[in-house]
Amino acid sequence: MFSRHIEPFLFTLLRHFPCVAVTGVRQCGKTTLLGMLPGEWRRFDMESIADRQQVLGDPDLFLRLNENYVIIDEAQLAPALFPALRVAVDRKRGAKGRFILSGSSAPDLVKAIAETLAGRIGLAEMGPLTLAEAWQLQPSPLFPMVAERASPGQLVAAAQPRLPLLQVLDYWFHGGYPEPWISGDEEFRRLWHRNYLDTYLLRDVGALFPGVNRDRFRSLIQILGNVSGSILNNAEIARTLGVSEPTVRDWLAIADGTYLWRHVPAWDRSPHKQLVRHPKGYLRDSGVLHRLLRIADAEALATHPLRGRSWEGLVVENLLRGFESAGIHMRPFHFRTRGGAEIDLILDGESGPLPVEIKLGSQTDARSLRALREFVADHDCPLGLVINNDEKARQLDERIISVPAASL
Repeated sequence: MFSRHIEPFLFTLLRHFPCVAVTGVRQCGKTTLLGMLPGEWRRFDMESIADRQQVLGDPDLFLRLNENYVIIDEAQLAPALFPALRVAVDRKRGAKGRFILSGSSAPDLVKAIAETLAGRIGLAEMGPLTLAEAWQLQPSPLFPMVAERASPGQLVAAAQPRLPLLQVLDYWFHGGYPEPWISGDEEFRRLWHRNYLDTYLLRDVGALFPGVNRDRFRSLIQILGNVSGSILNNAEIARTLGVSEPTVRDWLAIADGTYLWRHVPAWDRSPHKQLVRHPKGYLRDSGVLHRLLRIADAEALATHPLRGRSWEGLVVENLLRGFESAGIHMRPFHFRTRGGAEIDLILDGESGPLPVEIKLGSQTDARSLRALREFVADHDCPLGLVINNDEKARQLDERIISVPAASL
């Protein structure tokens, strides 16, 4: 059993909302987390024929008989439930923490929530294990400190590494899915990832999007492995697959909406800059990425030509999951000008934009921080971050600090 850092945020949502939705990629640990909730929660799986019949035979009657402590798993498969759920919530609007919905496909679930449960539901997104969760560490204090605008000096003091570098690299190669992570058997890990993608194509894509050509969609996933961390060229992807650009856009939305792919739009709020407007993206789990790239082991990863992009994606996901687990919403962007200035990640939240440069190495050349310094100055950011593999956190400039990945 892994302690999941999002658990306190889940309890917070349950105290404030009658219904809570927990979304995230298949096999990331949602069911395990919800199964550990205190109280007599009853779980109904919408992929089970018997459970579907019990819930959807008469949704209004089901919710009158089951007014509290009900978990509906894979709720996106039961759209007929949502109108009845709204009525059940409104019947006892003051009561909190009554229903939990979970799902591994965002588009249908979010649409149903927006149409029927707006204002009645709290949302939490869960991912595979973070670096800290995989090694059973407590949540890093950095995430709430950044949101609260702690000073660079305070952040440097709190951002010392909590893991040896070899453990960071081990997590990087294997990724964060709980089941293969806890197994030391490399053959099992390889087979698990291969079968996981087959199951994903059959259950998430095949069941929810029956019009999608699964063979070509599998080819898209392979392409995404090669372009993860780079600016996307939809026209080139369309030519490779033999489909139209609108089809590529639709399929990318499916990959993002089922949490396999992270869509990262371009930052567009620097009016005096000529900005590149194309999005980029990442395969969300480094273990899945490395299996797609046929990287055999950590030694092969260390010399692979795409290792920098892979590392970038790992850090992006750990930052976003860390903030989400702390109940802090951040929207990811990337920044690139036509003149060549680039920042790997802009996290936009209530405390303003947070620009982040991501380095695989342990040293950060001061000359490489020019774009970061200019962005901090132009947008009056309280902080700029460099995430690397240094031995300790450092203050690089008045408002720029470097933080080891081992401290996240």
